[in-house]
Amino acid sequence: MLNVPSQSFPAPSSQQRVASGGRSKVPLKQGRSLMDWIRLTKSGKDLTGLKGRLIEVTEEELKKHNTKDDCWICIRGFVYNVTPYMEYHPGGEDELMRAAGSDGTDLFDQVHRWVNYESMLKECLVGRMAVKPALPKDYHEEKKVLNGMLPKSQVADTFAKEGCSSPSYDWFQTDSSVTIVIYTKQKDINLDSVIVDHQDDSFRAEILIKDYSYIIHVELSHEIEEDFSVRVVENVGKIEIVLKKKENASWKRLGHPLENHNSLIPRKDTGLYYRKCRLISKEGVTHDTKLFCLMLPPSTHLQVPVGQHVYLKLTITGTEIVKPYTPVSDSLLSEIKEPVLLNNKYIYFLIKIYPAGLFTPELDQLQIGDFVSVSNPEGSFKISQFQELEDLFLLAAGTGFTPMVKILNYALTNIPSLRKVKLMFFNKTEDDIIWRSQLEKLAFKDKRFDVEFVLSAPTSEWNGKWGHISPALLSEFLKRSSDKSKVLICICGPTPFTEQGIRLLRDRNFSKEEIHSFTA
Repeated sequence: MLNVPSQSFPAPSSQQRVASGGRSKVPLKQGRSLMDWIRLTKSGKDLTGLKGRLIEVTEEELKKHNTKDDCWICIRGFVYNVTPYMEYHPGGEDELMRAAGSDGTDLFDQVHRWVNYESMLKECLVGRMAVKPALPKDYHEEKKVLNGMLPKSQVADTFAKEGCSSPSYDWFQTDSSVTIVIYTKQKDINLDSVIVDHQDDSFRAEILIKDYSYIIHVELSHEIEEDFSVRVVENVGKIEIVLKKKENASWKRLGHPLENHNSLIPRKDTGLYYRKCRLISKEGVTHDTKLFCLMLPPSTHLQVPVGQHVYLKLTITGTEIVKPYTPVSDSLLSEIKEPVLLNNKYIYFLIKIYPAGLFTPELDQLQIGDFVSVSNPEGSFKISQFQELEDLFLLAAGTGFTPMVKILNYALTNIPSLRKVKLMFFNKTEDDIIWRSQLEKLAFKDKRFDVEFVLSAPTSEWNGKWGHISPALLSEFLKRSSDKSKVLICICGPTPFTEQGIRLLRDRNFSKEEIHSFTA
């Protein structure tokens, strides 16, 4: 029997991370929106051309379906007839045709990242790729896997070549507790590197080690309490997870192994893991932007690293819709912050509500106490980029400000070498400026920080800078504290803003290592 794939979309290999550029959407015809596509998939129309049959597809058969009027694409081993989807694709028909009759996994990840593809394309499922016959033992040519995933042995070999030892784990118990000990054999592991979830009887720990995930995943043999503790011994890379037994019984084993248990997997291949978080509060920040506070389950340990994002998932008219958001702090100013409660159990998001959108109006309609699914964190920003940093320049447009919040907080608090932090914040009007008073207070409080607001549609009363990102604005803004100071420039906003900004920065001879872009 052919099963519809269960891997989450957007996949970790999606370019919704840091990228040196972006992709412009193609204007869609009237009646070709995402909601129109969802309606079509629920109309009962045969979108596969196979009248409900599922088949096994050979590579030879897949290659035959490579035209606009007959287009099949393979995504993670499953084949879809995307012919009816052509006009609904935001990247345009030409973009989709690049994968016609072939494996489109990477392309789909890059271009169409806000919907679970298995939910969105399930009515287009043709079937599964046929398994190739085993090759003779003396066949030495490099074996290729259709969707680009390496066998686990090759993963371990690759990890070893990078000078890393494979992780391992053990466990022991007392009358009242069970301690799982994970030996990462790395010295840069911290609490941000550890994600733990206990859902029903399933216990899952994911340890982020460079570009890999080490996963412990078991169905526990006995019941445990909701809360647990996580401790990291950083100098040796040891992690201890202490579980509280519900009954003081002796465990003969930790539990039954589940998917990917005790395995090391490239992070791009792990898929996204979600947990349901409760909406605690939402408050207006500007006329169209709100601060949402979500609370993690008591049985989850998750700390989103600085500069990384998560995905929020809602089911809208029966289809799972996914959007990426970068968590923020609850405030830029320490004196107005409330004490951190429940061991970092809260996650905050600044989200702009688009009345004509599909996702944010649904998010805004949620009541206090409702649930939103939140994924594991992703992104390529690394704290090591702050090492010995002297000048930090931040360029943000609109809600592209969100990655800058934690970056600002962390840099001003933890980087002793830092001399100067400057934020140039682009908005349409004064009413659009997020946390303006907090930014101005922070600039007054910390002399290393300076903020400049730039408006594209100011009123006649506006006395500040106006216009769009340009060589003239950047020339004045990007002044180092010294000729050879170590600099990092972070940029985030709509794709045209980011692309133009990167071009201007490269024209000014800033290197790729000195520029970090986030896709808004």
